[in-house]
Amino acid sequence: MSVKTKRFFKKLISYAGLFFFVIAAGMLWWQLRNYSLMDIARALWHIPFVNLVMACVACFFGYIALSLYDYLALEYIGRKVSWWKWMLAGMLGFAISNNAGHAVVSGGAIRYRLYTRWRVPGADIIKMLTFSGFTFFLGYAAIAVIGYFLVPNDMFAGSAGAAFGVNGLFIVCLSTILAYYAISIAFCDKSIRIGEIKFHVPSIGTATIQTLLGIMDALCAGLVLYFCIKPYIDMPFGVFIGLYVIAMVAGVFSQVPGGIGVFESIFMVALPDSTDKASIFGALLAYRIIYYVLPLIGVGGLFFIYERWLRARMRKWIEEANMKKWLEGAKQKVSKLPLRHKKHKLDS
Repeated sequence: MSVKTKRFFKKLISYAGLFFFVIAAGMLWWQLRNYSLMDIARALWHIPFVNLVMACVACFFGYIALSLYDYLALEYIGRKVSWWKWMLAGMLGFAISNNAGHAVVSGGAIRYRLYTRWRVPGADIIKMLTFSGFTFFLGYAAIAVIGYFLVPNDMFAGSAGAAFGVNGLFIVCLSTILAYYAISIAFCDKSIRIGEIKFHVPSIGTATIQTLLGIMDALCAGLVLYFCIKPYIDMPFGVFIGLYVIAMVAGVFSQVPGGIGVFESIFMVALPDSTDKASIFGALLAYRIIYYVLPLIGVGGLFFIYERWLRARMRKWIEEANMKKWLEGAKQKVSKLPLRHKKHKLDS
């Protein structure tokens, strides 16, 4: 592939997010054109407090599951760090990538900053990011495949484009899962070299753990929205989680930061026309605040505290090193003085 072709594809990928965002924003406006901002604010305000608390609890456990991605990735590369370190890196990395999109760039940058400080080589960090990416997709793909059969066929009947996209998503997810497990079985205990980095092929047991962890993450994230949306629509959880994952994976593929607009549009299209769309959008807004904004503020605050503590500690180390250097210099000066001066200094 030529350099010009590579540049073309890079530009195409970067502009794809903007394209899908514009399309999703147009679909979202069409669904909400008959409602005012006051209708949406009223729906957000009327979510029961108990439901909001349950959504926050589900969010907490969801980010615990996300931090376990880093623990599993560290096990994959055979390195150990303290539990609070991989929890901080995992939660902060996903809190940033969930909001900014482009997980490899945004979440990967903060992980690279932290793990290099904790003496993990750059090549191993790339392995971790790749492994975690597959863990995320395996879990969500597994639920998307299951959800494809749980979600009624007529749910996307009103939009031919959405129906085509859901069918295509099912094929991609199922193919990826089968291919990953086939490689794990056929090339177990072998390595694949990509460039200068050698990736060890995970065993079938590791692939299963990856899938289960991804499913747990998806279920916790789905519960956040389920508790917010439950007061406004009566939908079986099996149907809901299938729809949620389809919308989430579509948002990831769109390259739009946080899947914003794309995620909401799929939900709006799938629901019946008789549904109060303002109430649904208010619940989606509450979900965005709880699952995206609050973790970024909370974990970001912890990271700020850690950075301040580390700087204070480094400043103390520098002061101690300078003091030690000054004392050694003073001892050398005294040792070079004539004997009578030394005696005079000792007497004084």
